[in-house]
Amino acid sequence: MLIDIITAFPEIVHDPLHTSIPEQARKKAVVEYRIHDLRDFTRDKHRQIDDAPYGGGPGMILKPEPIFRAVEYTTAACESHRHCEVIFPTPQGITYSQDRARTLAERDHLVFICGHYKGVDERVREQLVTLEISLGDFVLSGGEIPTLAIIDSVVRLLPGVLHDPESAATDSFEADLLDGPHYTRPEEYQGFRVPEILLSGHHAKIEAWRREQRLRRTKLRRTDLLIDKKE
Repeated sequence: MLIDIITAFPEIVHDPLHTSIPEQARKKAVVEYRIHDLRDFTRDKHRQIDDAPYGGGPGMILKPEPIFRAVEYTTAACESHRHCEVIFPTPQGITYSQDRARTLAERDHLVFICGHYKGVDERVREQLVTLEISLGDFVLSGGEIPTLAIIDSVVRLLPGVLHDPESAATDSFEADLLDGPHYTRPEEYQGFRVPEILLSGHHAKIEAWRREQRLRRTKLRRTDLLIDKKE
């Protein structure tokens, strides 16, 4: 998978992409990251990427020209949007989910446009963006952090990235359930013991217990997941 990130602040995204699971994916040549400084696509001596909004009002708006040039550069080799998704993280987008992460993991090429300041020129959204994604009902200073979150959630699903693929198959939201409790050594800590069932060695009973715990936790914290499943 090829992942392009267009941003006015490359330093925000560089280190996280070269750490932990995203870095493992890069080292295994499962994914390639290309970080593009939006200012490199300007053509004026001041490398201006934003301007005041037409009609007045507060804040500054990212100009369309450098973004258009950056997207055209990154998608030049794309055969179709079926293989290439141009993503704009925004509070106005669809709410992100594990199902969406699985869908994006099937793409060959992801391009992220990181907004900043008040917003981007609307023509960027109308003509370039194929998918707008929201992480929730809150506002951040820019699209870099949501972009990193989306990339992390997608990359870990790519074949060959995780050492144990079954780990992802039992995460929260798989099979429409939250993950259950986990324990490791020591067997007892400050008077609190690991549940006896996990020490029994009876694999079928352990799996049944884990399934029960996932259902119980989902009922307590995310009943909506069970309702959606029934529908």
